[in-house]
Amino acid sequence: MLLATKTHFNVDQDTLEKGQTEELGSSHSAQSPWTRLCRFLPTSQKIVQFADGRDPNPGDRIIYVAGTFDLFHVGHLDFLEKAKAEGDYMIVGLHTDQVVNRYKGSNYPIMNLHERTLCVLACRYVNEVVIGAPYTVTAELMDHFKVDIVCHGTTPLAQDSDGSDPYGEPKQRNKFKHIDSGNSLTTADIVGRIIENRLRYEERNMKKEAKEAAVYEAFMKTKQPAADN
Repeated sequence: MLLATKTHFNVDQDTLEKGQTEELGSSHSAQSPWTRLCRFLPTSQKIVQFADGRDPNPGDRIIYVAGTFDLFHVGHLDFLEKAKAEGDYMIVGLHTDQVVNRYKGSNYPIMNLHERTLCVLACRYVNEVVIGAPYTVTAELMDHFKVDIVCHGTTPLAQDSDGSDPYGEPKQRNKFKHIDSGNSLTTADIVGRIIENRLRYEERNMKKEAKEAAVYEAFMKTKQPAADN
C-alpha cells in the first residue's frame, strides 16, 4: 500500500461506463476505480451500524471539523475530544482520496475514503460524518448544517487549489477556532515508524544472511581437503 503512486488516486469518474458501475455493485471481487483498494461498496446499513444515529437537539451547539483522518490514531482521538468540548454535536468532514492526495502528496491517503469513514464514525465523540466533504468550508455547508463553530488542529494547513484559505468563510463569520490537543502524533509519524522498522528489519536480515554465508563457506573449506584425498 505504501508503494502506491499518485496515479493510484487520479482516475476520472466521468470515464466510468454504466456496466462498470453495475459490476462494482454486484461483484465481490470488483475493484473501486477511484482508489483501486476497496473490494466492496459500503451499504447504508453498514454505515448505520457505525453511526451515532441521532440528530442534533434544538439548541445544540454544532461543531464542524474537516480533514483526512488517515490511519486513525490517538492524535486524532485527542483532537476530536478537545473539539467536542466546544459544543454538543460534532460533524466531521472527510475529504476524498483525490483531494487528500493533492494537498498531502506522496502516497496519501493510506486508507481509502470508505475505510476512513468507518473509523471516524466509530469514535465516541463523532455524531455525523460528511463523506467526501469539500476542502473549503463553504457558506452553503455552514448554513446547511447550522454550524456554530469550525475547529482545526495544529497540523499545517494547505491552501485550496485556487490559492484561497479553506477556512476563510468561518473566519469571516468569527466562527473559527484553533484547537491544540497537546498530542503531536501525526499519520506521517506512524508511516515513518513503519518505514524505519522495515529498514531495520532488512538490515538485520542482511547481516544474518552474511554471517550464515560466511559459516557455510568456512564449513565447505574444511571439507575441501578430505574431498581432494
